[in-house]
Amino acid sequence: MNHIALYEEAPLVVSKDRQRSWAKLGAKVQLSDLRRQVAEILRTYPDLRRAERSPAGASGRRRRRHISPEARARMSEGMRQYWARRKAQKGKAK
Repeated sequence: MNHIALYEEAPLVVSKDRQRSWAKLGAKVQLSDLRRQVAEILRTYPDLRRAERSPAGASGRRRRRHISPEARARMSEGMRQYWARRKAQKGKAK
């Protein structure tokens, strides 16, 4: 009896949970390898450590501007006037 023939005839059936656990294990191994590579690069080029940290406030997130109700009312009135002028100019152009 040929053992190779047995493997060709009977496909390996693996549950989705088992596949997921293998994928997770592979991802952990890759992540560990990447961390090791980063550590090695930073040992070789220590000046990159300073560039690694972002300056305060430069996290990429925009801070929301807080304005007083009075300022909001002035802005609202200014925009109302702006759009009124635009509407008037558009009417003249026709």
